[in-house]
Amino acid sequence: MKKYWLVAISLVLMLAIAGLSGCSAGSTTIGTVDLNSQQQGIWVSGKGEVSVTPDIATLRLGVEAQAATVAEAQTQAAEVMDRVIATLTDNGVAKKDIQTQYFSISQVTRWNRETEEEIVVGYRVTNMVIAKIREIDKAGSTIDAVAAAGGDLTRINSIGFSVDDPSAYYEEARQKAMADAKAKAEQLAKLAGVKLGKPTYISEGIQIPPIYPRGVYEEAALPAPAPTTPISPGEMELSLTVQVAYAILD
Repeated sequence: MKKYWLVAISLVLMLAIAGLSGCSAGSTTIGTVDLNSQQQGIWVSGKGEVSVTPDIATLRLGVEAQAATVAEAQTQAAEVMDRVIATLTDNGVAKKDIQTQYFSISQVTRWNRETEEEIVVGYRVTNMVIAKIREIDKAGSTIDAVAAAGGDLTRINSIGFSVDDPSAYYEEARQKAMADAKAKAEQLAKLAGVKLGKPTYISEGIQIPPIYPRGVYEEAALPAPAPTTPISPGEMELSLTVQVAYAILD
């Protein structure tokens, strides 16, 4: 048995030596990555940021109903949700921009001190949707209309802002990032006393801002004479990073 093991080990060593001899003396290659080339040149990172005004408001809203039975809670939630969705569409929100995000049916319990056990006292139905408001100036009035339609069952959890088509802004951020990277590389080359060559490697990364950065209010039932809820989109930062490797000229 030991003889067979010695033969097998000898074959493995011979294959390993043959593989190493096929590589060039000054370069170590793993797969398709040349480890030596990864250490050549001047490597820098650059960042570009652009301030933009959002043109879309995204609401996370819905209804929550509680009743003695599941059927009663479902009926209440369904009726109110129908009114909420109708209100959204009446205020210019397209049906394609309304998407169910969360739906649940759960028990409502309480602790009975006399029997020392938990008892079921009802059922809660929660139905949440995400609605994109493309007419961002109507965000406040839409929130008020939804709150009035849903009454005490309304839940508005958060609002976020985004840009419908950020491609032009990312083009500007990309230019800034590359300029930032080149400035760093030129400084490093000057400090090192070498001449900077052309880029040999470029990698890009995009940082996407959060969609739901702000809470609005959990339970909304605004009286008729209340003023329109003020909503200010402000500005948001779109950022992009690049990693660039520059050759060093002789």
